[in-house]
Amino acid sequence: MTSETTLLHRWSLSFSTFQRFAISSSASPEPSEKEHGGGVENDSQEPINPSGGTNPGEAEVTDQAKESGSQSDGELSVADMLKLVEEKEGLMEAKQKEIEQMKDKVVRTLAEMENVMARTRREAENSKKFSVQNFAKGLLDVADNLGRASSHVEGSFTKIDESKDTIGALPLLRTLLEGVEMTEKQLGEVFRKFGVEKFDPENELFDPHRHNAVFQVPDNSKSPGTVAHVLKPGYMLYDRVIRPAEVGVAQALNNDAAENNKSD
Repeated sequence: MTSETTLLHRWSLSFSTFQRFAISSSASPEPSEKEHGGGVENDSQEPINPSGGTNPGEAEVTDQAKESGSQSDGELSVADMLKLVEEKEGLMEAKQKEIEQMKDKVVRTLAEMENVMARTRREAENSKKFSVQNFAKGLLDVADNLGRASSHVEGSFTKIDESKDTIGALPLLRTLLEGVEMTEKQLGEVFRKFGVEKFDPENELFDPHRHNAVFQVPDNSKSPGTVAHVLKPGYMLYDRVIRPAEVGVAQALNNDAAENNKSD
């Protein structure tokens, strides 16, 4: 801006000189006395620009005014630029916040989707694992009956005298026992194949989640709260109890009752 102002100032001076030169050359070579006198009088004063323009001093002031005006224009444009930059920065910050919010929403959505997928996968696995629960529970009574039959037939062998067995009932009973035991064994294998396990909680500490207390047994030989008798064994399907064991729980005797038992 300073170089342009300097060039403009020089051009104004050259133009003023050129105008003065052009006016003096176009005048008459023999001026009259009046004109000569007027010329002498004008010599003592400042030169007048015939074209009505300003003198070099006034041109310099005008150039300075133009320079100051251009500088003020430059300052306003810079202020506008700063204001525009601030507006752009505000928009950038707003967009950045919006992007962060969208990222947070995406992360939350992905986490929820992962949770839903994990829950769905777990429910599918549980459905597959425990789909035979009702069917297995229906067969538990059959397993109990087979166990009772095998134990009853096995106990009957001790009451039979082979010397008095004239009709050959003993071999038939032995065959029947073998068949019942084989059936019970195969049923147990099928249960284990599908995750069903039988448990006998005798002498274990009573657990209300695994045991169903039917009665209490006064017995000082066992710790109070332990399983003294098992009426029905319990069954589990993987880690889930599908039938608690029916048990009798040991109970501590009173001192009077204990003394009466000792005296008896």
